[in-house]
Amino acid sequence: MQRVPLSIHHLLERAGRLYPDSQIVSRRPDKSLVRHRYAEFYRRARGLAAALVAAGLRKGERVATLCWNHHAHLECYFGIPAAGGVMHTLNLRLSAEEIGWIAAHAEDRMLVVDDVLLPLYEQFRDRHRFERVIVVPFGGAPVEAAYTDYEQFIAVEAGGFAYVPHAEDDPVAMCYTSGTTGRPKGVVYSHRSTILHTLMANQPDHWGLAAKDSVLPATPMFHANCWGVPYACVMMGIKLIFPGPHLHPEDLLDLMDAERPTYALGVPTIWLSMLQLLEARPDRWRLPPGIRMLVGGAPVPEAMIRAYRRHGAQICHGWGMTEMSPLGTISYVKPELQHLPEEERYPYFAMAGVPAPIMDLRIAGEDGRERAWDGRSVGEVQVRGPFIAGSYHEVPHDPEKFTVDGWLRTGDVATMDPHGYLRITDRMKDLIKSGGEWISSVDMENLLMAHPAVAEAAVIAVPDPKWTERPLACVVLKPGQRATPEELRTHLASRFAKWQLPGRVEFLETIPRTSTGKFWKLRLREMFRG
Repeated sequence: MQRVPLSIHHLLERAGRLYPDSQIVSRRPDKSLVRHRYAEFYRRARGLAAALVAAGLRKGERVATLCWNHHAHLECYFGIPAAGGVMHTLNLRLSAEEIGWIAAHAEDRMLVVDDVLLPLYEQFRDRHRFERVIVVPFGGAPVEAAYTDYEQFIAVEAGGFAYVPHAEDDPVAMCYTSGTTGRPKGVVYSHRSTILHTLMANQPDHWGLAAKDSVLPATPMFHANCWGVPYACVMMGIKLIFPGPHLHPEDLLDLMDAERPTYALGVPTIWLSMLQLLEARPDRWRLPPGIRMLVGGAPVPEAMIRAYRRHGAQICHGWGMTEMSPLGTISYVKPELQHLPEEERYPYFAMAGVPAPIMDLRIAGEDGRERAWDGRSVGEVQVRGPFIAGSYHEVPHDPEKFTVDGWLRTGDVATMDPHGYLRITDRMKDLIKSGGEWISSVDMENLLMAHPAVAEAAVIAVPDPKWTERPLACVVLKPGQRATPEELRTHLASRFAKWQLPGRVEFLETIPRTSTGKFWKLRLREMFRG
């Protein structure tokens, strides 16, 4: 076989040559839409690459992005690596101090930033000095003379541009972990890992994206490279519908009504809020018929999957991590279960799913030994494979995250059933140990959110002088609905023993969220630690 290096440049060339008329739609801050053809995307990405080389970017140097989801950010996905650089997506939802620390730790040389995000940049500019700040005039305002105008920067003749020579293991992008228990850590993706992840993740029982699809990514492009979906869309010439900064459910529903996507992706909290709107205002909003929705980032309640099915949508549940590029498992019905009626399939759709190809997954106990796939034995999920990180940026070895035999320790606690379905029971740091016995916060949250009055629920451990820890349920009710703590405990008693039931139920207006939209349990524990 020919030894041809795997390269994301092949995806860009393919897009420009085979799919010149495919569309990229971007929603601006004023909610107007701007449209580009793939032919323009190809020309502009190569123009960005040529401009970066002319500006002195050297191979392996980092170019940061501080951008919403739009066409220029997609150009960075391909243009920065084409110049030999490493695209580093900065999480705009972090504090200014944390963004500055991450940019300094990564030693980012240049920054591509949306004009509407310049106020955020100004808050951390003294923490890390970029050599050049390139401003995308996404909001339409003129770019100040102190900065470089993105449109002028990429307006170069790139017809003869030659990709900077590279090997398939050279880096193309990097993303920092959420850092909920310490400083974030940098994960670096290569040409090879990105191509292998793209080919694996787009299998029919996984994303299953085809040329006829149109995709709306509500997942931020700074969150694990938008789960890698943009690479698959470019590979297949798929229409992309970028929401820009408008990620509220009302805005997403309006965009869906206008552009009729066949596929959307995002974290559960977005879809839970959207579900409330669909049920409260069926006269105003309806989902595109048959839309498929990829949901990840946190466990998906079975009740939500059932509810969206009633609205004509099919939810596909996936699990993974930034360190995994990110897809690790995905829920679908395996061959031996195809005979099951639809009602009996829902529990499988609500599980994290079946391990992805060309990677290995094991459940390890506290003693380090692998646990049986019996649906009962609990342990930490550990993974290894060609698109899974082997170390962190500037951290040669982290024994807390990698085993001595080279497996990534995910920090997720789970069981694996005999059919190979992973069921996440908790994060190791979120487990509740009461009187020496474990209680799954995830299982309790999912059952609470199946109650007709409950919109969202998060369960945390609080100190207890007798039992060491007890579960506390934080609940957000649906508008106009009522429920008492005793009613919710009775509801939980259908699956939980009496000693497992939460002694306290706190009703909140909202549950705090992390920068990636997950329930922020650390903040909840701080709120209720007394």
